[in-house]
Amino acid sequence: MRIVAATNRGGLDDTVSPVFGRCPTFTVLDVEGGEIVSHKVIQNPYAGAVGGAGIQAAQLVVNEGAEAVVAGSFGPNASNVLSQAGVQLVQTQGTVKEQVLELAAGRLTPTTSPATGAFMGRGMGRGMGRGMGMGRGMGIGMMAPPPPPPPPGPAVDASDLADELRKLTDKLDEITERLDQLEKGAK
Repeated sequence: MRIVAATNRGGLDDTVSPVFGRCPTFTVLDVEGGEIVSHKVIQNPYAGAVGGAGIQAAQLVVNEGAEAVVAGSFGPNASNVLSQAGVQLVQTQGTVKEQVLELAAGRLTPTTSPATGAFMGRGMGRGMGRGMGMGRGMGIGMMAPPPPPPPPGPAVDASDLADELRKLTDKLDEITERLDQLEKGAK
């Protein structure tokens, strides 16, 4: 049986990614007789896609010959593509090796519907708004006020700078004189 796990870095010791379509890597495993006989890691080229990441990632997994896919959650579009291809969807968390062996042993149940976590997917109206309504305070929005400007630095007078330069020059002269004395004493 070929099982594909959505992963963060890839490999048997990695954890199952909480998302399917935008996971960084997929770990492709071949399981026979309840044992993992081989595995490979492939990059998910669609992890950073602007749109359609789930559909494209699902097609990639189908092309890899997956019979089951393990991930923390699946979006509705990816679920449709995988289900139509006859691929089992298994929503789980934990290490890749543990979860794949649990699936091979029949202790994990495939899901039949999109498995999305709470508040995942499209906006659903939970944003803060953009302040574009025509009501009271129009155009202000609900954003925090900008931070206050930084306090002005200390006022610097030209005579203060001249005094500072004179002090530094005197100090440099003292250090140079001391260095000359040390060099003469070392000879």
